[in-house]
Amino acid sequence: MRTDSIPTIYRQDYTPYPFRLPEVGLAFDLDATSTRVHATLRFEAVSNPPQPLVLHGEDLELVSVAINQKPVQAGDYTLSAETLTLTPPAGATSFTVDIVSLCRPADNTSLMGLYVSGDKLFTQCEAQGFRRITWFPDRPDVMARYRVTLRARPETYPLLLSNGNLLSQETLDDGRIQAVWEDPHPKPCYLFALVAGDFDRVEREEATRSGKPVTLQVYSDRGCKEQTHWALDCLAHAMKWDERRFGLELDLNRFMVVAARDFNMGAMENKGLNIFNAAYVLADPDTATDAAYRGVESVIGHEYFHNWTGNRVTCRDWFQISLKEGLTVFREQEFSADMMAEGLPADEAASARAVKRIDDVTTLRIAQFPEDSGPMAHPIRPDSYQEIANFYTATVYEKGAEVIRMQHTLLGEAGFRAGIDEYFRRHDGQAVTCDDFVNAMESVYSAANPGRDFSIFRRWYSQAGTPRVQVDMAYDEQAQTCRVTLRQHCPPVGLETRSDPVEPKPPLHIPIAIGLLDPDGQALMIQHDGQARDTVLLELLETEQSWTFPGIAQRPVLSLLRNFSAPVVIETTRPDAELALLARCDTDPFARWEAGQELARRHLLTSLAAIQAGQPLPKADTLVEAWRSALKDTSLTPAYQTRLLTLPSSKELLAHSSPMDPQAVVQARRHMHKLLGQTLSTAWLDTWQRNSSDSSTPYQPDPASSGRRALKNLALAYLLDAGHPQAHAFALSQYRTAGNMTDCMGGLTALVNYSSGPDVEQALADFHARWKDNPLVLDRWFAVQASASSSTLDDIRALMHHPDFSLRNPNRARSLIFRFCLDNLQAIHTPEGYAFWADQVLALNAINPEVAARLARAFDNWARYIPANRDAIQVQLQRILHSEGLSRNVHEIISKALNI
Repeated sequence: MRTDSIPTIYRQDYTPYPFRLPEVGLAFDLDATSTRVHATLRFEAVSNPPQPLVLHGEDLELVSVAINQKPVQAGDYTLSAETLTLTPPAGATSFTVDIVSLCRPADNTSLMGLYVSGDKLFTQCEAQGFRRITWFPDRPDVMARYRVTLRARPETYPLLLSNGNLLSQETLDDGRIQAVWEDPHPKPCYLFALVAGDFDRVEREEATRSGKPVTLQVYSDRGCKEQTHWALDCLAHAMKWDERRFGLELDLNRFMVVAARDFNMGAMENKGLNIFNAAYVLADPDTATDAAYRGVESVIGHEYFHNWTGNRVTCRDWFQISLKEGLTVFREQEFSADMMAEGLPADEAASARAVKRIDDVTTLRIAQFPEDSGPMAHPIRPDSYQEIANFYTATVYEKGAEVIRMQHTLLGEAGFRAGIDEYFRRHDGQAVTCDDFVNAMESVYSAANPGRDFSIFRRWYSQAGTPRVQVDMAYDEQAQTCRVTLRQHCPPVGLETRSDPVEPKPPLHIPIAIGLLDPDGQALMIQHDGQARDTVLLELLETEQSWTFPGIAQRPVLSLLRNFSAPVVIETTRPDAELALLARCDTDPFARWEAGQELARRHLLTSLAAIQAGQPLPKADTLVEAWRSALKDTSLTPAYQTRLLTLPSSKELLAHSSPMDPQAVVQARRHMHKLLGQTLSTAWLDTWQRNSSDSSTPYQPDPASSGRRALKNLALAYLLDAGHPQAHAFALSQYRTAGNMTDCMGGLTALVNYSSGPDVEQALADFHARWKDNPLVLDRWFAVQASASSSTLDDIRALMHHPDFSLRNPNRARSLIFRFCLDNLQAIHTPEGYAFWADQVLALNAINPEVAARLARAFDNWARYIPANRDAIQVQLQRILHSEGLSRNVHEIISKALNI
């Protein structure tokens, strides 16, 4: 591909497709080497006379084309590398096109379109994979009903699946089997799916709220059946939750989930036939960690919820991805939080929901905040792209979910539900825009708040960057009033920095939830809008606004951004003692955690400055006491306690530093981690022992049990890093006697990161010997070594030559290459490390451009590094950019990184 001629697609240039496509017939003669596809497409012209019919196609061989059963000769159509252009019959308002073509699944290493995984066939069509199956109007606003016929040899592909309902299956005269599927709901082609192979299956009969019987099915490789029961449970829970929370019922007779070993992403919401990365389907105590169990639950929920938010109502164009993804991530987050809190007493349920909120915000800050300040910064509804696959980003997903959550906060639960109902009333069965969703929500907001609307709120969809909100508080002792002033600004980012002059951004509509504590840490009731509450919501709509609260007897302590009410950065100045008070006493569990994190960041950044200046490291008494208090607080659930006692990650600290010095950041965090381990070693030992359980205790993935395991493993890491004399033996014993994968990995990870010697090498060898035949568990073996601070570039190169490593499998590439390049700040940030990263980007570019582009983003913010690192990265960016055969995916990432 000539990368100097890659076109840029702009949202403002959208035009509707000039044809309707009510019906699609597809017949597949399946074979891994060469699959024959016969597409029958019935078009209806929108304009008169009709425009030329342009169909998309890539890596296809055209066998024949006919219009109204009349063959079209080669000279009567135009065929390019990416399009097939036909001339509709003169005067015809409707016509049928028959196209016979060949695709080659076994050669398709991109894993887009129809491809081979193991001895099976799968499809992945979002965003533009269907054009690798047959020539077609591959765009999301073309919605059709599909009838699909699949034919194959039964000894190779005994099971044939597609979307919708199975109409018939039979054995043909030539010995092949045939299955016919029909989807009664119109859908865009990106939701088409096909699966062929030999599978195990578990299933369950359920009834919807209205009494309709439905079948839930999970398919997996032979021998994996027992690992799919959790996924089936999660699917049933998701179905019932969506009925309770949003009144949305399953609209098909069956819902299928299929696990694939080779998959570019987490999963795909194809209508009624979800195809999943096996990592988000397979789970049992021996092979899956607590995090993996939660991952299965959330991804199963996410894809099921797409059945309505993404499938029944889909995107008009690809600029609207956050319409479905942001909304569905929010729904997934709420589902997971509700599942974690289900059946618990009120205080424990609140803690469980807070743990989920903390984890989601942590992900946002590590993945999305840096993206929002770098060269790939874009609004949740982008305005342009060269390769749409590059915009399945943390901004579209995670920030998009926060924008939905803000609407939920502004409307309340009942109001948000009313907005969702209105959205489906207006748009069920349509391909729509983000504006259409906001219109539905705005109708409810304006009805409850006469004279107000979402005109300012809509800017969240068009502005890139993370807003900064400066907070000032003034207390009038005589009047006993507290005045809170908020000022917002959003610095220019990404392409905005190229304009001259840089235009200031208009203010956003930002909901800021706050509370007040007295000097002893007791919550105060705040008079606001005629009511007294311990938490009030301030709607910031201007550059600067102030609110005055009466009846405050003493100077209060501000609790800010409760429950993380908006995806912003709070800028305020307050003493360590105030943060320590909030970290002990704040009644909002998120704000309490945040106060501790801010206190830790402050001490870590002070240590970082001392390291860079070659000065002695300062004391951290206030932080130590905050950690001691959290360790001793028996009222906390173990899961929440684990979050309170975990230091900010090195990646988060790196983003907070300027210029970014990765080696010094690692040193500063390791110093603080060791200090906390040594100073509090007695408490850590007690915590580890108190939360350890006999290996014969049956495993349960519930929040209480998983919380105890998380706290135990955290304590073990602190003890090992502190050099506690028994810690090595504890970790080794835990690894050897573990009754579940969480404890096994907890022991192994602690050993690999904080210890050394023959025991560690033996543990790694033993783990490989035990799990070499389980691909997902073996991914953990690669990952724990890739991210270990002791691992060197030579170690990673050696692992790449291991017979169990393959760059072609996305999970294996992510477990070793991605984990090393993205997470091992100690080893990757050298000139040799950057050259290694560039080598792998180019190697993946030749195999799977979509995966390569994700790795290419490892150093988006390279210009913020200290000069030595910055210059070394720039050399490799230039090398990638000028390499032959660079894909459109990687070219867009690298050219934007270089500000070209």
